[in-house]
Amino acid sequence: MVVPPTLQPPFLLPPTARLRHDPGGMIPAKADLRRALRDRRRDFAARFDREGRLREAADALAAQALPHIRDARIIAGYWPIGSEADPRPLLHALHDRGRAVALPRVTTPESPMTFHRWRPGDTLVAGGHGLLQPADGAPALLPDLIVTPLVGFDRRLMRMGQGAGYYDRLFARFPDIRRIGLAWSAQEVEEVPADPWDMPLHAIATEREWIEPETA
Repeated sequence: MVVPPTLQPPFLLPPTARLRHDPGGMIPAKADLRRALRDRRRDFAARFDREGRLREAADALAAQALPHIRDARIIAGYWPIGSEADPRPLLHALHDRGRAVALPRVTTPESPMTFHRWRPGDTLVAGGHGLLQPADGAPALLPDLIVTPLVGFDRRLMRMGQGAGYYDRLFARFPDIRRIGLAWSAQEVEEVPADPWDMPLHAIATEREWIEPETA
């Protein structure tokens, strides 16, 4: 069940110092920032799990994203690893609304990530990087919209990923496919260090809000 947006409580951790990349080296570099954000994400999920509110937060995240799927018919999601923002309530809600849902498959580090049909109850198999993915034979799909996990994000909609580059290469291959990030609110930073090839997301959903580019 997806929690209506009006019922979402403020799922924020106590204020913490903002993390920012500094080319001069006074503030953590990209690898250190990624490590710090993983710790922050883990602490957030652990706290909500202890309080019995982690599923409630995942439902709230789904409620933020669901109205913005628009007319996309094929949505690529992901199966969460560890403390990643949990998209499963969103994926189930999309399936119930007649949308086709796909999950990523990774075979080798050199091979591009592909997406394959998923339905509730389908068996998932172990893939690289701890991924649970559709089994061999699941139909390949080209999505209209990609829901992506992340380690950190900023208000420019820049995304810090795990570092393997699968989504960066995917976005470069299909720049016109809409890109939505899912994150816990604790993963926001003032500025994500961006390389020249990094592409911003079109929007980000957290358990607290929907974030789109600011317009004048």
